Amino acid sequence: MAHVRKTTHSRKASTHKTARRKTSARRSTARKSTKRAAPKRWSQRVTKESDALDLKQGVFKLTSAKKIAASLKRSAEHSSRRKTGAYRSALSMLTFYINRAGKTLPKTQRSRLERAKVELKRAFGRE
Repeated sequence: MAHVRKTTHSRKASTHKTARRKTSARRSTARKSTKRAAPKRWSQRVTKESDALDLKQGVFKLTSAKKIAASLKRSAEHSSRRKTGAYRSALSMLTFYINRAGKTLPKTQRSRLERAKVELKRAFGRE
């Protein structure tokens, strides 16, 4: 009888291992697909729903660095949800946008946003 028990036990163990492999393969596939989409949603959500400011839609797409700076200043001064000073909030949101865009940001737009930083300093009297 002892011999029969060993055989039965070994069959269950091999079946159990196979079932685990299939389950873990499914889980890893599901995790990969959710991780790919998460970063885009995260940065988009920060830009739209940040506690720093309530931004005007399309502010970073404006054609002039002065207009971008003026819009950021207006948003920062009128926001009731920001935790720091208006200048710091506006500058951090601008820097955040530049950093998140990374290499995909066209050179012309990047230079416009960098000029907007300078204009923002002027607007707040921090030259």
